[in-house]
Amino acid sequence: MASAALAAKHRSKVPTTPAPTAPTTLTTLTTLPKKPLPAGRPRQWYVSHNRRLKAMRLAIALLDTGVHRPERATDRRIRATAEQIGVHPPSRATCRMVRSLIRHGDR
Repeated sequence: MASAALAAKHRSKVPTTPAPTAPTTLTTLTTLPKKPLPAGRPRQWYVSHNRRLKAMRLAIALLDTGVHRPERATDRRIRATAEQIGVHPPSRATCRMVRSLIRHGDR
């Protein structure tokens, strides 16, 4: 009995860290509140602006899941990520933009 009390007294006081868990699910990520776009611009400006925003959201989500190289970001993986975060499936142009953002983020 005394030895058990002595052993408890001399145990390491270093807190134990929990075992690593799976990465955070993508649906729990918080996003900034959306603001209305400025009025009076040509339609093409809104199309390209929304494409850039979508590509940025997808690039961030891919980086959060561990995809840090553009060659690992296939169209299939980008579209699967879009489905996970609740974004409409991206076009081939948007997928190219996502890979470009990942590539230029390396520098």
